Amino acid sequence: MTAEAAFAETDPGRDGWLGDFRRGPAVFALFQVGPESGGHPLGPPEYRIECNDGAGPREICRFFDEPDPVPEWRGAWRGDEWCPWILDRAHALIARPENT
Repeated sequence: MTAEAAFAETDPGRDGWLGDFRRGPAVFALFQVGPESGGHPLGPPEYRIECNDGAGPREICRFFDEPDPVPEWRGAWRGDEWCPWILDRAHALIARPENT
């Protein structure tokens, strides 16, 4: 499965998609959360990470772009050994998004 197929329903101009990355069978997508998705228009930028490991995309993490962000991991992702790697890749996409 390609990253494009995993998140074919995303619309970069509408839903804040910044890019995809993969590890093993899992494809991750990073989105910037806007006011229309629950983000606050005057607060620091908020991001969400989705994962598609073959069972369809689902949110696994949210975090704010702050000096000491505290990511909020969902479900089985809390404490997973991949979490630091996922956040490193997400921050790389924030610095150089694929959607530009």
